[in-house]
Amino acid sequence: MNLNTYAETHEVTNQVPPFEGTNLYRADLPLQQWVKRYQAGWADTALSDYGAKAGDELMQAGFLANENKPVFRSHDRYGHRIDVVDFHPAYHDLMSAGVAAGITSAPWNNAQPGAQVARAATMYLHNQAEAGTSCPLTMTFACVPALKLQPDLAEHWLPKILSGVYDPRNLPISEKKGATIGMAMTEKQGGTDVRANTTKAHPVGLGGPGQAYELVGHKWFCSAPMCDAFLTLAYTDKGLSCFLLPRHRPDGSRNQFYIQRLKNKLGNWANASSEVEYRGALAWMVGEEGRGVPTIIEMVALTRFDCMIGSSSLMRQALSQAIHHCNHRQVGGRVLSEQPLMQNVLADLALESEAALALTMRMGHALDNAHDAHEEKFARLVTAIGKYWICKRAPAMINEAQECMGGAGYVEETILPRLYREAPVNSIWEGSGNVQCLDVLRALSKEPGVLDCLYSELGDGHGNAALQRHIEQIKRDFANTEDIQYRARQLTEDVAVALQARLLLEAGNGTVSDAFIQSRLQGHGRAFGTLPPGVDCAAIVVRSSL
Repeated sequence: MNLNTYAETHEVTNQVPPFEGTNLYRADLPLQQWVKRYQAGWADTALSDYGAKAGDELMQAGFLANENKPVFRSHDRYGHRIDVVDFHPAYHDLMSAGVAAGITSAPWNNAQPGAQVARAATMYLHNQAEAGTSCPLTMTFACVPALKLQPDLAEHWLPKILSGVYDPRNLPISEKKGATIGMAMTEKQGGTDVRANTTKAHPVGLGGPGQAYELVGHKWFCSAPMCDAFLTLAYTDKGLSCFLLPRHRPDGSRNQFYIQRLKNKLGNWANASSEVEYRGALAWMVGEEGRGVPTIIEMVALTRFDCMIGSSSLMRQALSQAIHHCNHRQVGGRVLSEQPLMQNVLADLALESEAALALTMRMGHALDNAHDAHEEKFARLVTAIGKYWICKRAPAMINEAQECMGGAGYVEETILPRLYREAPVNSIWEGSGNVQCLDVLRALSKEPGVLDCLYSELGDGHGNAALQRHIEQIKRDFANTEDIQYRARQLTEDVAVALQARLLLEAGNGTVSDAFIQSRLQGHGRAFGTLPPGVDCAAIVVRSSL
């Protein structure tokens, strides 16, 4: 017997072609349309170029950066304390691409109409390839408004922050071509309750805004600890204050900033998150003394917006992978995406993805027009609403996309496990769900005009009776203040879905908006794939297909 007769047991058939090499922008009609809707059509060519990069070389780099986690080195070979985190070269490639594309700087360097929307779309593409690097990119972008509260510090730091150059060398800022900025707020005993912090700031000289202090204390979460400086919180005699703490002192020596260990996280593997101690670390006060939380909130508001972008983009990549798989995979002799029940599931996922994208792009539009009183109030409120709802929806939606792919969606050769591990982080970081919902109540009850802004934005339902009834119920629910904190999640969800429905209606694609309203506002099934009869599922899937 010839043993080679049995060497090949079968011919490989009915397998899906590789997804890599897809232009993530050109394959995403909803993204293209929402970008144009909010005045960023001028960025079409640049977004297409970055979409091609994100779907190919950055996607490959994302796998490498996650397979090779950051490594912390506390000492060098000679026993000197160095506190350095080493990253795989793919991480640096991803960071360099994001910085060069303007994710950290573009709207600040050129505040033209649609600049925030274009930047959000670029981040939306980048995050689909690799989400861990989005953390330092986000913090560097978001630090700018806070730093501008202290002009002397801004003059020194912003040229490097906004340079468009990624420079990962561990050197003093004076020797670098570009800078990245991190943030460290929470401590062991308090977490979100930063008023429970114990870190102390001692003035080196006179003290006050822009002056030098030495900080003593710890931070329980410090992401991207190789950043060049960090916005952080510490107590002075006048209360909790905000500080900029660089890795190096002005004389070039290492600052007294000590990494204790890296966090072993569920996901977000490419990004290093750490516990740190300040042992007399030199830092400079940013903003008014004793007003640290309002100062750093200037940064937090934008990082929360990027949580919306992040979750929306993870959902989109999961949807793209699921549709790609189902367009090429046959079951029972029929292509999966042509089978009625799978069409129901895929269309439902597409609706969730586009609704998240719509609210995110609308937020970007509000940031572009923050000089307008209505848009400023809208951004204040919807940052919390969108952060809560979109980030809350992402894990379940991504899990459903995995299920569309069966076992293929559960193995590490595909990106779905990484997307699923990544999904919960945006709902936890920068304030968890309860924090966001209570912030919604705070904005509506304590900030003049915010409730009127919301009702003006919702309108009368845009001619849709179901949406009109839903809005009227929202108004009744807000008018009843009894147990309102207990109901805060339900209220926030109701507002989020109303805003999404209104945006989809206004955009004019009746197939999408009608299906969304019927399924989200008229009591249909709770699981994805329970769209009511009569929905043109095939058209919705085609709209989001590659």
